[in-house]
Amino acid sequence: MSRFVTEAERIGPDTHKVVQQIIDAERHPLIRYRTLMGLLRLARIYGKSRMENACTRAIAIGTRSYRSIASILKNGLDKHPLDSESPPPIDHDNIRGPSYYDTKSDSPHQTSKA
Repeated sequence: MSRFVTEAERIGPDTHKVVQQIIDAERHPLIRYRTLMGLLRLARIYGKSRMENACTRAIAIGTRSYRSIASILKNGLDKHPLDSESPPPIDHDNIRGPSYYDTKSDSPHQTSKA
């Protein structure tokens, strides 16, 4: 397992973190070995930079599986920044504000139960 850790450290800190999570979590040695071999193969195919970015995204979304990381790389999601902020709210005349949905107010839009 030290070979995988050493290779992951060469790629980057997030790759090392993902590899360490796999080593710690996967109990079956063959599955663990094949997963780690697959990750190193992805690093050779896509390059160290992309692999590190994919692992950063994987950590952010809470996954550590080979399939998820391969999908991130295949779809190029590693090339896009993570959305750390939500987009600003849309300001338009046709959009109802929070006051429209306020159930405590005596809004003319509420129906009375008789």
